Amino acid sequence: MKRITFWFDPISPFAYLAFERLPQALEGLSIEVTYRPVLFAGLLKHWGQKGPAEIEPKRAWTFRHVQWLAHQQGTALDTPAQHPFNPLALLRLMLASAPEGGTPNRFACEAVLRHIWQGGADANDPARLAALSAQLAPCADPNGEPVKQALRTATDRAVSLGLFGVPTVEAEGKLFWGLDSLPMLRAFLQGDAWFDAPTWAREGAPRAGVERS
Repeated sequence: MKRITFWFDPISPFAYLAFERLPQALEGLSIEVTYRPVLFAGLLKHWGQKGPAEIEPKRAWTFRHVQWLAHQQGTALDTPAQHPFNPLALLRLMLASAPEGGTPNRFACEAVLRHIWQGGADANDPARLAALSAQLAPCADPNGEPVKQALRTATDRAVSLGLFGVPTVEAEGKLFWGLDSLPMLRAFLQGDAWFDAPTWAREGAPRAGVERS
């Protein structure tokens, strides 16, 4: 059995769509998936970038595009009442739902992602958050220091691996970014010979280029 890690922040509609698509992308393969919540804003800060929803024309295109992609793959998607929003409470809740020192299971991740991306409500509405917390982690403290540290550690680990966006799937040391990389991921897991050719290493190597000041 092969093992992969699905790095994501539920604030991303692409992460939601990829999460919903993942079982189909891996159908017929013997794969164990670890789900790793990570703070996307931490990745953006490290690499000096803005999120797509922080640039208005890009935000407009992004939400039109993800609605089209959801329509294509047959996934229900409703843009939340506020976006971008602070995802910390939801990230911490997923981690609080996991065994001590562990990672959240698919059920908890699905509950959080659908809480955001189905129904079009405010993801941080206090009553909705309280109900979700009672469902996923009734005996845990999502705001405790161990949970906060687990999220910081995961984000630092993601940066150290070279993650710059979500979702990213890590498989045998290779990183596959974005919803549209799922077919490429499947090919790799099936042993496609392309990944043994020089192309992967050659195209990932640094090269000269103009830098903006």
